[in-house]
Amino acid sequence: MKNQVDKVNKSPDADKVFEAIHTVMHLYRAGRSQVFREDERGITHMESRVLDYFAQHPDATLSDLVAHSGRDKAQLTRLIRGLRDKAFLEAREDAQDRRAVRLQLSKEGRALQRQLKKTGSRILEQAVEGLSEKQCSELVALLKIVQGNLKRED
Repeated sequence: MKNQVDKVNKSPDADKVFEAIHTVMHLYRAGRSQVFREDERGITHMESRVLDYFAQHPDATLSDLVAHSGRDKAQLTRLIRGLRDKAFLEAREDAQDRRAVRLQLSKEGRALQRQLKKTGSRILEQAVEGLSEKQCSELVALLKIVQGNLKRED
């Protein structure tokens, strides 16, 4: 009788792929967290992600960030409050909807975000050291397939 692979309960290739992805992300976050701990401002990984978002989407709202990130609104509210307290984010009332608050980086926030981006770029360059441009493109293409598979509804 021919051996059949149990695709439901056994997927060693998928396990290996996701273990590798998990390890890469863990090492990347650990590297960034180390840099943030060494910074006198004590920015966390998630705070840096919020700064990145508002650098790319000035005048966005908390609701915009929640929709983009998929994170818990209460968690993001606390992060934003902390970044405002540290004077890295500024808020203003929306002209059309007075209930909405528009957020943007302050001058200090822009300077910090540029510094963190520069540090993050060094870590990213270290991560792809030894890979050719073609290999990087192939890896991105493969990961986009994985993303598409995960977004696909069965």
